[in-house]
Amino acid sequence: MITVLQIQKELKGLANKKKAKVLQGFFKTGKGEYGEGDIFLGIMMPIQRQVAKKFIDISLAGVQELLNSKIHEERMVALLILVLKYERGGEKEKIFKTYLKNTKYINNWDLIDVTCPKIVGNYLLNKKRDILYKLAKSKSLWERRIAIVSTATFIKESDFKDTIKISEILLNDDHDLIHKATGWMLREVGKKDEKELTRFLDKHYSKMARTMLRYSIERLEDKKRKYYLHKK
Repeated sequence: MITVLQIQKELKGLANKKKAKVLQGFFKTGKGEYGEGDIFLGIMMPIQRQVAKKFIDISLAGVQELLNSKIHEERMVALLILVLKYERGGEKEKIFKTYLKNTKYINNWDLIDVTCPKIVGNYLLNKKRDILYKLAKSKSLWERRIAIVSTATFIKESDFKDTIKISEILLNDDHDLIHKATGWMLREVGKKDEKELTRFLDKHYSKMARTMLRYSIERLEDKKRKYYLHKK
């Protein structure tokens, strides 16, 4: 039986102090920053994916224990294991519920962006999506980001309605990480259907944070980008 201790030992053996220091700064772990107090071992994502594949058969109870960890890579590996278990099938609803029960531990943008479309977005593809609107109105920065980034899965299916509606909810958000995520999702909409994006922009450009606007128009032709930036 795979144990949490085995995974922790594996990750500790892969730690890199120099990379950890860089990551601590990159993910804003200083006092008052969004990742305050997060601890990094300095392990790159491809290696974390390898660890997750190696230990995929750990129990959900073990995954939960890893999610409770103060160490970033332990939480990431836990989430990557959840994704692998979900994709393997069998406990999709349980994994979906486990994910949403642990949003306080899914507390940095990389943890969210790498995993929520594959679990939350995928699970809701053919279901009611009320939970996303609840998350979009949450006081938690991370739950709001989960709400918008999960719609990446719908966008791939040319289903834009929830991305648009949640983007409207987040228009007046006060956090840069939400501005970036919302602009990113709107850009993805535009890659599929430029008219859908420009309809949104024409209606809301004046209320969009500049970061959100810039992210959303990155793939437009130069003339259109300048048009929206100038209007802003």
